[in-house]
Amino acid sequence: MSREQLCGVGSFVSLRCMPQNVPQELSRTIETLYRQESGRILATLVRLLGDLDLAEEAMHEAFAAALSLWPRSGVPGNPRPWLISTARFKAIDTLRRRARFDASQDELMRHLEAQWSSAGRSNKVDGLEDTVEDDRLRLIFTCCHPLLAPEARVALTLREVCGLTTEEIAKAFLTTPRTLAQRIVRAKAKIRETPIPYEVPTPQELPERLGAVLQVIYLVFNEGYSAAAGAEVTRAELTGEAIRLGRLLVEFRPEPEVLGPEVLGSEVMGLLSLMLIHESRHAARTSPTGELILLENQDRSLWNREQIAEGVALLVKSLTSRRFGSYTLQAAIAAVHAQAESVAATDWRQIVALYDQLVRIQPSPVVELNRAVAIAMRDGPEAGLTHIDAVLEQGELADYYLAHSARADMYRRLGRTAEARASYERALALTQQEPERQFLQERIRQMK
Repeated sequence: MSREQLCGVGSFVSLRCMPQNVPQELSRTIETLYRQESGRILATLVRLLGDLDLAEEAMHEAFAAALSLWPRSGVPGNPRPWLISTARFKAIDTLRRRARFDASQDELMRHLEAQWSSAGRSNKVDGLEDTVEDDRLRLIFTCCHPLLAPEARVALTLREVCGLTTEEIAKAFLTTPRTLAQRIVRAKAKIRETPIPYEVPTPQELPERLGAVLQVIYLVFNEGYSAAAGAEVTRAELTGEAIRLGRLLVEFRPEPEVLGPEVLGSEVMGLLSLMLIHESRHAARTSPTGELILLENQDRSLWNREQIAEGVALLVKSLTSRRFGSYTLQAAIAAVHAQAESVAATDWRQIVALYDQLVRIQPSPVVELNRAVAIAMRDGPEAGLTHIDAVLEQGELADYYLAHSARADMYRRLGRTAEARASYERALALTQQEPERQFLQERIRQMK
């Protein structure tokens, strides 16, 4: 049984699991190290060991060894290679134990021992740093393989690549830790039994595989940017990991000629641009006490101009390619907002035109709803209400609280108080995010 199993479904190095003789400062150091580095360490171990479960178990045992040894020896100057090296020896020990009962494990154990001996321990540890980002890229493509169910791709990526705990992921996506853990177990079994190779796909496979990766990163960022439930508007660990993965893909940056007629090469830049521009507003989206602040009321001096500039530069590169898709168009919409001095100065005609293009290439009720709100800003609330009602009549957004909230705002702006209050109450009944609930409750109080 791994240390994580002994400590429950929380973080492996949660302070509640720390031995009492570990100094508090060292405990925090190890917990931070686990959160920041476990994804990279695991990715390298999967490459070295060729087995996701074995790699995860060995990593946990390496951190357990750190808990025992570092209070006496001190934290190594470069702890990641130390942990990888220790984990690899732990894996060999595990295989030795298994080989007593399963002869098929003996060959793998001998292979790892020979590989380790021939490379030489010191040289091998030094070389581990050179390939860590390539290892993460391989692990991302493995976790986002099209043969896995979409919900399993998200869960597995957050767990194995980003290092989030089962509890954190379950909370973010409104499911139970048990259900989430079952998804991860099934996904791992699929990888092992298919088998799904641990590798960056070939140029021929890349369009399909890269699209799945972009979708997962987009879903992770969306959940972090506007949490589905909980006490906070955002989840910084999710937006941060999504942006970090986006940067990794931009560095990988497949050339357009490799992707043929596909637009995914530019879409890698488009997605990172979209995430950076949205994240630039983080500091202005809530008050010091946590209340939600709408875009129209945000203090734009708090927006992160460096992130906006980086996002716009990526957007220009993507648009220049003339082979872009939905992520780039969404980034372009976000850029129009980011570059306007106020809501009144926003070029709503351009935003509606961009939504027109987006609806053509990615038709969805949510895109149509956003377009309807932009139309309201361009043509007035009556026009916006007509379009929102048309979207709601389709039925797919009947339980989507933002649709009812947008409808309520149109009624409010038109002075139709009773209808506005009814729509706000409907939205309130559908949302589980506390700041959003407080905002809607305040709007309802204003209607009385």
